[in-house]
Amino acid sequence: MKTMIKVFGVLLACTILMIACKHKGNEPVPATTNNGGDNGGNNGGNNNIDTGICFSRDILPIFVSNCAIPGCHDAVTRTEGFQFTDYNSIVSKKFVAGNANETELYKKITEDKPDDIMPPPPNSPLTSAQIVLIRRWINEGAKNTTNCSSPCDTTKFAYAADIQPIFDKYCKGCHSGASAQKGIMLDTYTGAVATLNSGRLLGAINHSAGFTAMPYGGAKLSDCEIKKIEKWAGSGALNN
Repeated sequence: MKTMIKVFGVLLACTILMIACKHKGNEPVPATTNNGGDNGGNNGGNNNIDTGICFSRDILPIFVSNCAIPGCHDAVTRTEGFQFTDYNSIVSKKFVAGNANETELYKKITEDKPDDIMPPPPNSPLTSAQIVLIRRWINEGAKNTTNCSSPCDTTKFAYAADIQPIFDKYCKGCHSGASAQKGIMLDTYTGAVATLNSGRLLGAINHSAGFTAMPYGGAKLSDCEIKKIEKWAGSGALNN
């Protein structure tokens, strides 16, 4: 009798163990999270998937907007021999791919002395997010990645969520603060509406005849980004 009880006990324990293992194997696998930080884009993709840094989408607009401005590091002025209008010019001088700390431009954007920091005062310094993004790009090998696909929804054109981020990314470096080029301010809603009402905004971003093509020294905005701005303008340019 005792032997039968022991056998029953062993069988019962094995059955419970098999059931527990089966349930454990069917548990859902947690989704991969993005530990790479902000990718700099404005396309509303899945924030839980890190698609990596794209030079043409995430890095070049920072340099074009904040550094390749008239009188500084545009293709004409090339102050101290530095030009920040395209990949080859950015990495051509005192640039160490894979080591941000040894790269001259990274030293300049993180300099704490007003006389040495770039962009120089009264221009606004790069944001901490932009600096982190550039550092990561350099340390990851400073790849010349282009034509990176990103979702873009033209049905979304609210000012705060969709339009201001475009201005911040491509225009704010030249058109903000005391050093705003030609007095055009695109870092605030009031300034953006004033530029729109003047007729200069849509003409410039569409590279229309008679207007200075914008972004200055950079590639034309994507069709999707232009469409968003046009829809925002056409719907009354609301501060929403």
